[in-house]
Amino acid sequence: MQKQFPGAVTIAEESTAWPMVTKPVYLGGLGFTFKWNMGWMHDNLSYFSKDPIFRKFFHRLLTFGMLYAYSENFLLPLSHDEVVHLKKSLLEKMPGDRWKRFSTLRCLYAYMWGFPGKKLLFMGGELAQPHEWNHDSSLDWHLLEDPYHQGVQALLRDLNRIYTAESPMWEADYDPAGFKWIDVNNADENVVAFARWDAAERQHIVVAANFSPIPREEYRIGLPNRGVYREILNTDSAFYGGSNVGNGGEILAQPISSHGFDWSAELTLPPLAVVYFKPEQLPDPEPGPEADSETADATEPPAPGPEETKP
Repeated sequence: MQKQFPGAVTIAEESTAWPMVTKPVYLGGLGFTFKWNMGWMHDNLSYFSKDPIFRKFFHRLLTFGMLYAYSENFLLPLSHDEVVHLKKSLLEKMPGDRWKRFSTLRCLYAYMWGFPGKKLLFMGGELAQPHEWNHDSSLDWHLLEDPYHQGVQALLRDLNRIYTAESPMWEADYDPAGFKWIDVNNADENVVAFARWDAAERQHIVVAANFSPIPREEYRIGLPNRGVYREILNTDSAFYGGSNVGNGGEILAQPISSHGFDWSAELTLPPLAVVYFKPEQLPDPEPGPEADSETADATEPPAPGPEETKP
């Protein structure tokens, strides 16, 4: 296929555990470019549809996908099958009052965009339609007169902008070196955090999520680097319809070990929100006095000793 039509993409909507769907034909695979990750979709929709007070019992639904993430070239779908036949729209699957439903839907999208794998969102999802998809009518464009629906559309626009601009978000989707859990076991507080790297492992983005309606203040997470991390996305921003809890635009890494990293920071995790952090480019450390003296010793001739100064 690729030899005859270079650049063509084939995607398998396949829901079984049939192996090697995206492996090359010459290795015995089926040769598809991508395979829908139906397991990820069902697990995450099940998790996010739970009331936050019960989510700690289903924490593994968030993390289980990484156990098999590199077995295929997966595409993460939120497909038409999940918004028809009385299954409810994505917005209506979310629990709680109106604010919580919209906040949780924004969480789902930001977590999905940060997770390894290509993305597929069925039409209407970008508007947060409250009703199931109907093939006999158009999308509910009039919803964009409502600030909450505008906020979801704005979030997806910014997620796409970040996704295309930041290579760690996509470049190493199918390389285990491109992903590392930072905080994976905090089921009681509904918190997870991870880092994404580019293919060269030179740049990274940190994703931290709080899937409870309780803000987590002074919450420490490990960080791969020293310096300042800019908050490049916060789904709780008032711009998206959130409560505007955040970190003032940045956090500072401290030389305190946490989660297996030498650096860490205390941050505020907004309620029912996902935040992205990007490290500022730092100059190489300047040599200190010891380095200067070592350099001088290596380049300058030694001072004359007592024997050499005698007449």
